[in-house]
Amino acid sequence: MHHLDPQLGDRFLVHPSGALQGTICAGGAKNSALKLMAACLLAEGRHVLSGVPSIVDVEIMAELLCAIGVRVERLEDPHGRGPGDLVIDTPANLVAEAPYELVEKLRASIVVLGPMLARSGFARVSLPGGDDFGNRPVDIHLNALSAMGASFETVHGYIEGTVTPNAATRGRLVGSRVVFEYPSHTATDNVLMAAVLAKGTTIIENAAREPEVVDLAAFLTEMGARIKGAGTSHVEVEGVQELVPATHRVVADRVVAATFLAAVGLAGGDVVVADARADHMDMLLRKLSTMGLQVAQTPEGLRALSDRRLHSVDVATLPYPGVATDYKPLLVTMLSVADGVGIVTENLFQGRFRYVDELRRMGADIRTEGHHAVVRGVKRLSGATVRASDLRAGAALVLAGLVAEGETVVSEARHVDRGYEDLAGKLRSLGADVARI
Repeated sequence: MHHLDPQLGDRFLVHPSGALQGTICAGGAKNSALKLMAACLLAEGRHVLSGVPSIVDVEIMAELLCAIGVRVERLEDPHGRGPGDLVIDTPANLVAEAPYELVEKLRASIVVLGPMLARSGFARVSLPGGDDFGNRPVDIHLNALSAMGASFETVHGYIEGTVTPNAATRGRLVGSRVVFEYPSHTATDNVLMAAVLAKGTTIIENAAREPEVVDLAAFLTEMGARIKGAGTSHVEVEGVQELVPATHRVVADRVVAATFLAAVGLAGGDVVVADARADHMDMLLRKLSTMGLQVAQTPEGLRALSDRRLHSVDVATLPYPGVATDYKPLLVTMLSVADGVGIVTENLFQGRFRYVDELRRMGADIRTEGHHAVVRGVKRLSGATVRASDLRAGAALVLAGLVAEGETVVSEARHVDRGYEDLAGKLRSLGADVARI
């Protein structure tokens, strides 16, 4: 794997530049690619994933897989149009340990737990780190996998999971009925990957319904798994003895697509996101339409048009198909310059309004109380030096700079590299004045 250029510097420099114009691609979804990479642990041999974005989180997951004994190679794209295929060679025997220094950088790395237990009957995974917004305990994962016959203990900051071998199961996980108290995306992925090699049938109730879960199920099915109901809250998995390697294209990233739509809502213009899928963003598109952004599915892709100031709306985040938490910083930024007052309610995570202080530094009128933010739109923001506290907040602050008088500097830009492939370059291709310094 090649590493992103350290010369990129760690700040975005943004000036307002007027309406945006052009066609762009969102690229493969980070939240799908990471799980697909983990799923390659389930079958010995050579897997090929195409459309995997060239982002930091993918590099960390690749390093993690290498530590587990897998070979990961990025091929060159013959047409030079984007990231080349990711080739993942999985050996017969895995090193069933995910080390702290990698897991700490990537919360999603907990998804290697299910496949490692299914494949090796043992896994040692460091307790995860990742984005800094409140605690998202791994207990939901451990409870579900315990129901399938794994037992866990925490030793020196590592979770050690073992599948107790007995004559009937021969060290395989056992199909079970798993009921989630909350439709966790990563826990659904973890159980799905554990269940495909388990003995018997696993039923997941209150499963996450995201398009990325459907994408993972499609890949597992191509590998020989038997899965019914992915994309609904009731998923049934009939375990098989073994899986085979597969080739798969990653679904498009709906949060990156939403970022470009939000940019048009803020700066105005006419932009087509070629690979975006309206059916993956229904609720968000409804909100954007209410705000006055015209969005339509065309043969070229999802087209966004805006030539006037947006109107305020109220927004509440909910599990898919509701409005995702990841969209919220983009929506709050749009509301900060919209006409009227909007109330934004965060129902899923604590501590996800941290970027609001940074928007206030740019002149936004936002009051937060507990799970709510009241956003009173102002005509223009004013440029300031602000800090990206996490991935989506960083992208939202870059977009805020498009409608802020003077110069906006967004520091700690490395957060944005976790999930965006050259955000500055892509916005520049639409006519925005954004540089990476």
